[in-house]
Amino acid sequence: MRASGTFKVADFTPAPVPAPGIETAVPVGVATMEKSYEGEVAGRSATLFTAAYDQGTGVGTYVAMESFEGSLGGRAGAFNFAHSATTLGEFRGSEFFVIVPGSGTGELAGITGSGGLVIDADGTHRMWFEYELDAQRPSDA
Repeated sequence: MRASGTFKVADFTPAPVPAPGIETAVPVGVATMEKSYEGEVAGRSATLFTAAYDQGTGVGTYVAMESFEGSLGGRAGAFNFAHSATTLGEFRGSEFFVIVPGSGTGELAGITGSGGLVIDADGTHRMWFEYELDAQRPSDA
């Protein structure tokens, strides 16, 4: 199954992080984020966000763990997903995106899969999930 939607960052709060003890040419940071989703992916997420990123050049890599609560394709529940990407200015690559196995609740219990995200030229953030639900899950009957 596939569900897609857009999201907006409702909150981005840098978090204190102990210095990694090794200085590199790109600073390392940690933040918490809250996002709101609309479309076939509807709800909200809380995110732990880590990055080594140069604001001036747009070069860096991020790793995020999200806890999502809402619905995919009309099925309600919650689950975790992780994603990462590297940016080189406007180029985005080396992407990783996975739904954490065993993390689903409610009608999303047993969810597995992957997904992705793109950022349009106008700044719109689009996300999609390619997922399966465990056949053991209670039916909608």
